[in-house]
Amino acid sequence: MHNVEIARAFYELADLLEFKGDQFFKIRAYRQAARVIAGLEDPVEELYREKTLIRIPGIGKNIVSKIGELVEKGSMEKLENLRTEIPSGLLEIMALPGIGPKRAAFLYQELGVKSLDDLESAARDRKVRFLKGMGAKTELDIINNINMIKRRSGSFLLSVARDLALDLCRYIKGMPGVVRVEVAGSVRRWRETVEDVDLLAGCSHFGPVLDALAHHPRTREITERGDNYIRVMTWWGIPVEMVAVDPDNFEHALLWETGSEGHLKALSRHALANDWEFTRQGMSLKGGEAPAGGPWSEEEIYSRLSLNYIPPELREGAEEVDNALSGKLPRLVTTDDIQGDLHIHSRWSDGAADIEEIAARAREKGYSYAAVTDHSRSLKIAGGLTAERLAEQYEWIDRLNEQYEGFKVLKGIEVDILAGGGLDFEDEILSRADVVVASVHSGFRQDRETITGRIMEAVKNPHVDIVGHLTGRLLGHREGYAVDVESVLEEAGKRGKIMEINSSPDRLDLNEKHARMAVECGARIAINTDAHDLKRMDQMEYGVAVARRAGLEPRHIVNTLDLESLLEVLKG
Repeated sequence: MHNVEIARAFYELADLLEFKGDQFFKIRAYRQAARVIAGLEDPVEELYREKTLIRIPGIGKNIVSKIGELVEKGSMEKLENLRTEIPSGLLEIMALPGIGPKRAAFLYQELGVKSLDDLESAARDRKVRFLKGMGAKTELDIINNINMIKRRSGSFLLSVARDLALDLCRYIKGMPGVVRVEVAGSVRRWRETVEDVDLLAGCSHFGPVLDALAHHPRTREITERGDNYIRVMTWWGIPVEMVAVDPDNFEHALLWETGSEGHLKALSRHALANDWEFTRQGMSLKGGEAPAGGPWSEEEIYSRLSLNYIPPELREGAEEVDNALSGKLPRLVTTDDIQGDLHIHSRWSDGAADIEEIAARAREKGYSYAAVTDHSRSLKIAGGLTAERLAEQYEWIDRLNEQYEGFKVLKGIEVDILAGGGLDFEDEILSRADVVVASVHSGFRQDRETITGRIMEAVKNPHVDIVGHLTGRLLGHREGYAVDVESVLEEAGKRGKIMEINSSPDRLDLNEKHARMAVECGARIAINTDAHDLKRMDQMEYGVAVARRAGLEPRHIVNTLDLESLLEVLKG
């Protein structure tokens, strides 16, 4: 029995015990044992027979006994009993992206769901959104992720693929002899949807590392394997390919495996024009002569080609190589530049967190401000606020702000752009807000002229600061509506309006093309999470990635400003 197979059994045991609500210290001990076992160079079976397992930190008598069952019998009694006790459908729910054992147990207790079909029905009946800590966003994620697993092909949301990639990286890094593991391919380039996950491992012995992925708990089957690569299908339905290389060749392999194909072709052409050969195998002088020095970092590889470093987000085979040669690459915005979030929902409407919790999380992230922008009254399904409730909320925020130093909760509203035209609140009410985000939430099938006219009316309103998720698309779920994007962006530029890049991974709206167009039209950009719970406040990085792919700099983004400067922009 392979070490990784034994480790997999202990990971599963820990998950099942967590589902049952067993003692935390037991669950932690089994997970720690799994990590230790997976990272051992010597075969666990031999160590067990030599009676030396007990000497290894993290492997106590109880663990040794269970390893003995696996070695001698091929199974573990405690694990088999739990598998019998807990319906297999609940194991599938646990494995769903973003769920895990605790949430699966909670959903089972609250809704009685025992399978993916049960959970999908509950989500479609809108039963999930009203559970504590869930909300409408989680409900939609559940529906989309179940569809993804059933489909097992096509394109996948970046966020789901990235979570899987990072989980696998953490696991592979613990394998013996592994020097480095990185995510490559379209996930590293932060494309909004991807077709697979690419990993690169630097190690001296390829076979054991490929075995580790082959026996990982998320692996369903091996679809292809060679001397230094393996391709598997995961239980999530996402294909994963891992390439193993010698550590000395890691940086060049990382550049190559990141792609894109168009970028690599452009680099190869540029290299040939400068007496270099750039191939999958490495870089050499024309004629095959090996250059002095090395191994080189990615930055040094670009430098050897007389190019400024090109970030992965820009490697799409457009004009990035020419721009790098002429020194025209932008200083791309980063998450470190972001000073606050201007679109967050609280428990006052359809969010899952109190305003105090939102403020605490924002301060933990190092923000200077966060805007609470709950829904307006017409969106009754989302608990939209009446004018009276909004006034109460603003009074509550004023009292909260008295507690803070160096941080401010901004009074906001996400006002609905009504299907019949106009906004959901009168100007007098909107004038009291620090931040007004105007968004479409209804009438998605209206013709181009009608829906564009509705949004234009919002852009022209002097109290609207930000236009939220302009096209209304939901990736993999709903196409954007028939809005004339260019006309809206031109009008927004003339009036100094702010256009939103919505960081929610199922929106990413504006996309990179429209974000670049907005800046060219003279509009400014706000990168917001539209978070409906605390966890989604961490999704800012997805919106930043859109801005980076669009070539945007901090100066283009209003929430890179300090509080005082931001308030001046909003007042203007």
